[in-house]
Amino acid sequence: MQSYPAPALALVESMSLAAAADPQRAVAFQGAPGANSHRAALEVLPDGLPLPCFSFEDALDAVKEGRAAHAIIPIENSQNGRVADIHFLLPESGLSIVGEHFLDIEAFLMGLGQGPFTAAYSHPQALGQSRFYLRERGIVPMSYADTAGAAAFVAELGDPSVAALAPKIAAELYGLNIVAENVEDAPDNTTRFVLLSKQPLDPATIVGEAITTFVFEVRNIPAALYKALGGFATNGVNMTKLESYQRGASFAATEFYADIVGAPGDPAVDRALEELAFFAKDLRVLGTYPLERQRG
Repeated sequence: MQSYPAPALALVESMSLAAAADPQRAVAFQGAPGANSHRAALEVLPDGLPLPCFSFEDALDAVKEGRAAHAIIPIENSQNGRVADIHFLLPESGLSIVGEHFLDIEAFLMGLGQGPFTAAYSHPQALGQSRFYLRERGIVPMSYADTAGAAAFVAELGDPSVAALAPKIAAELYGLNIVAENVEDAPDNTTRFVLLSKQPLDPATIVGEAITTFVFEVRNIPAALYKALGGFATNGVNMTKLESYQRGASFAATEFYADIVGAPGDPAVDRALEELAFFAKDLRVLGTYPLERQRG
């Protein structure tokens, strides 16, 4: 808690106490009160008790240790790609994805003064999503752990020449002036979040279409990925996401993070996953959950 700027500490403490009193309603998120992850938690579980955590690891640990029933984590942004480290953290967490949520992102430039500003603090994702706006105005982007924490930090600095990029609610919480609205570079800026829990959903209980997320590894040899994924094509299973990443420095094998439309128990999905398991190794399903938004 002491890693937060002073203006955020009282809010963090009160929210943490409320979550501790009723952990089954607690929803852990990364960031200070007022962050986009806080907004997402309120939208997904309106009756929940948002629990601020300083890092993604802290939010995941809150669920693993029973201090929260759920965690909500951003996984990718429509403008700035995947959120760093999430592909490593999710498989290692031992938690299951039980839901997804798409949050419209609106960035507000805020500060103690009215500008002009020499620098703006925010999460690297938010800075990347407003990079053209900042560059055109000669504002230096400065990385911070999260958007709302950046707003609290600017309030703590007391320097009117420094701004923050954060959600509107952060200005209200930390007493900053909103100088410019909707400074994100694209009007359809959207972040996809996943909801995590200790217990996976039973695919048979999902009403409507489902999405299944999994990770797997293939050897770096010709046609390894082609063979591993061939079953999805032949069985008519729609793969909506496939991203590769390297674990360690050997570069001997590539790991992949994938989403498909469908659920285990569907014969076509079962056949495709069986074929994948034959050609790949370390196949792990991270969760099957309701599809919130149609792909394509």
